[in-house]
Order: sequence, then structure tokens, then C-alpha cells
Amino acid sequence: MTTAATTGPAGDRTDAAAATGTASAADLVARIDEAVAEVRTRCTLRPKAGIVLGTGLGGLAREIAVERAIDYTKLPHFPVSTVESHEGRLLLGTLDGVPVVAMQGRFHRYEGYTLQQVTFPIRVMAALGADTLVVSAACGGMDPLWPAGQLVVLDDHINLLGDNPLVGPNADALGPRFPDMSEPYDRGLQQVALDAALAQGIPLARAVYVAVTGPCLETRAEYRMLRAMGADVVGMSTVPEVIVARHMGMRVCGLCIVTDVCLPDALEEVDVPTIIRVAMEAEPGLTAVARAVIASLG
Repeated sequence: MTTAATTGPAGDRTDAAAATGTASAADLVARIDEAVAEVRTRCTLRPKAGIVLGTGLGGLAREIAVERAIDYTKLPHFPVSTVESHEGRLLLGTLDGVPVVAMQGRFHRYEGYTLQQVTFPIRVMAALGADTLVVSAACGGMDPLWPAGQLVVLDDHINLLGDNPLVGPNADALGPRFPDMSEPYDRGLQQVALDAALAQGIPLARAVYVAVTGPCLETRAEYRMLRAMGADVVGMSTVPEVIVARHMGMRVCGLCIVTDVCLPDALEEVDVPTIIRVAMEAEPGLTAVARAVIASLG
């Protein structure tokens, strides 16, 4: 994983890990409007769903009938992906007849971005018209019954990032000051995913996701703690995007691939190439389930 200097949309050279700070409520709304306006100059499609494609989960991107692909560097106020396997493009098109906007590569707190920056694209997706978010990720599995490659649909989460993307002045035009999180992952969409997996013979389990900052993987003691807290899978993303999606009233479906088994008493070393390989091997099943969820929106 590398961080490199990049050229932003205005031509200024900035370090990709440098945060610009947290915008005020009015500035945040203005930045969203600027990004949406730029997208609209390139594509007039109004998406029904937003999709976040994480590490090694590019299969769904290949299924989208893309009308326009826009590099993040061309969009005002967008961060730049610095993580291996994250291409850094916004895709607009249709999937099984449903208009979608997809992030081909996401952002993480460990890259040095604020959570407001990490979640900025989600707000742009919602402002473009998406009322549903399908978010995918690679994760570590802490359930001893789940092998590497296991697919899970998220039912709940725990935020251990030590931060929240809603900290700071609230933009009332975007959502309430205190959004309810009793159902962060839509139960109806969970059932669609489970039914689709059953019909296609794809093993799919429900899971609680815990988000940690990273970028190092967890110690044996940390895995024990996370499991005791009630988490089934652990990762370094997803939760901030879900919080912001719910803040803006979007329905959310979370789908993950368990890329490594995290059992404290039998813990083995893992590296990024292995994680990507496992994710790519499992992605056809994830793609099939995600397509069913998206199709249900039509």
C-alpha cells in the first residue's frame, strides 16, 4: 500500500494523505453541489442505487453497462485512492436495467483522510439521486465456522474508529443532527440477499462488522476482544459510509468477503496479495448476490 503525491482537479499538487480539514456545514453542502455539477456535465444519468466496490471486488464493475467513467482526480473535492487494487473511478451506468453510480475504489481513515473526506462520495451519490447504497468490502472473519471466502451480509456494526463522520456542525439540509441507527442495514435488503444466495446455492451468513482504524492487522488479544464484544468480522472501512448513508436517508445493504480467518489460537500471517486473491476467487458469488439486490430495486 502506497501513498503518492497527486494532482487535484484544480491542478494543484497535493499529498494524497493530506487532509484539508472538516468543512463547515455550508461549505460541505457547497462542495457536494460542485461535485454533482461536475458529474452532470459529463453524464445526465440519475442513479437509483450507489455501489461501493472494495478490495478485489471488481467483478460487479464489469457487469455494469457503463455510460461514463470519471477519474476521482477530475471531480472537485474528491480524495484520491492510494490503496492497492483501488482504481479510483466513479462509474455511471445501468446494472440489469437499474441506473447506478459505483465507486471503483474507496477511501480509508488510515490513508490520512478525515472521515468527512472518506464519506464525501456517498453524499455525492445521494445528491445525484441514489436512495439505496450497496457497500462491499473484504474483511477478517472471527467466527470459527467460517472459512476464507465465506460471504456475509451485514446485520449490524460496531464503530471503533475513534471518530464519526457526523462530528462537527450538522448540515440540516443533508440529514438530522441525531440520526437513528437502530437499523443501519435494511432488513428487507438483507432478506433479498439471503433469498438470492439460497436460490443460487451460495453460502451467505449474517454478520456484525466492527470497524478499526488500521492499517496494521489485529493482534491475537485484539481478536479476542473484538469477538467478545459481539463482532463476527473486522475491517477498516464500511462503517463511516453507512453512517453517512443513513444520515441522508439511504437504505443500505452491506456485503463482505471473509478473506482471512482470524482465530487467536491458530492465527497465521496474512498479506495483501493473499487477501486480494481470496477476494477475487469469491467475487462471483458476491457479484451474483449484489446483482439480485440491485435488480430488486427495479
